[in-house]
Amino acid sequence: MFSELYSKMANMAAEGKSFALATVVRVSGSSSAKQGSKALIDAQGKIAVGWVGGGCAESAVRNEALKCIQLEQSKFITLDMTDELLGVGMPCGGKMDVYIEPVVPAPELLIVGHSRIAEVLATIAYLMGFSVTINDPAADRASFPNTARVVTEDFDLSESPIGSRTFVVIATMHRNDHLPLQKALEGNAAYVALIASRHRSRLVLDYLRATGMPAEKVERVWAPAGLELGAATPEEIALSIMSQIVALRRGHLKPLPPKDSDAAMEITPADKVIQRCEIDHA
Repeated sequence: MFSELYSKMANMAAEGKSFALATVVRVSGSSSAKQGSKALIDAQGKIAVGWVGGGCAESAVRNEALKCIQLEQSKFITLDMTDELLGVGMPCGGKMDVYIEPVVPAPELLIVGHSRIAEVLATIAYLMGFSVTINDPAADRASFPNTARVVTEDFDLSESPIGSRTFVVIATMHRNDHLPLQKALEGNAAYVALIASRHRSRLVLDYLRATGMPAEKVERVWAPAGLELGAATPEEIALSIMSQIVALRRGHLKPLPPKDSDAAMEITPADKVIQRCEIDHA
């Protein structure tokens, strides 16, 4: 049984699938599962292989496993099968402690474009456990030593597929940045951000609206990218962007309503740095 379970785990991990391993660590009283029983729960909440008890326990374990996968956090739960009202719903008898461990693929950071900000951002993301892809015709492996992939073709979703665990940062620095931004919004990315000054950000977003991009898609763009940290160097701007990604990923940041025009035109030290980068890469 366990050899089949571990083989299935290895296959799912190799395929980049999310799942959770539930292990019964203690049983008291009557229970169909025994200490050490294990079950593999997939991202749809189904038991792929294994056993952690019958209907009175299985449903509760599956539901908690889904939460663990979503939050990417392990959890220790106690199932009270003696209480029909406050327990797991059926008076099966006994109690059971279960430890649930989620296994999820590394989140992906896709950086479109090349600049000093992009280089530092790629390094920070690598240290944070992200799988990093750089997409830029001028990019080279020497500038991005820790990236999983360097794609030198024009931005193409078939070459750089975007999923729900993909965080996209457009770092083209004024060079037709609306084009990759449009393509990024076609995917199901967890985050889409544009590195640009406030003035440039407003122009690009206004252009997308004018060309027919649905407002709800345009409003998903974090522009300018990054948290307000008072960043004044490319390195600090990269840190502010990664901080925003982490905060959003961990549920500590919610999308904000669009800013008004006056706020969008306010110039900050970060704007000056990005404007210099835009000029250098124009």
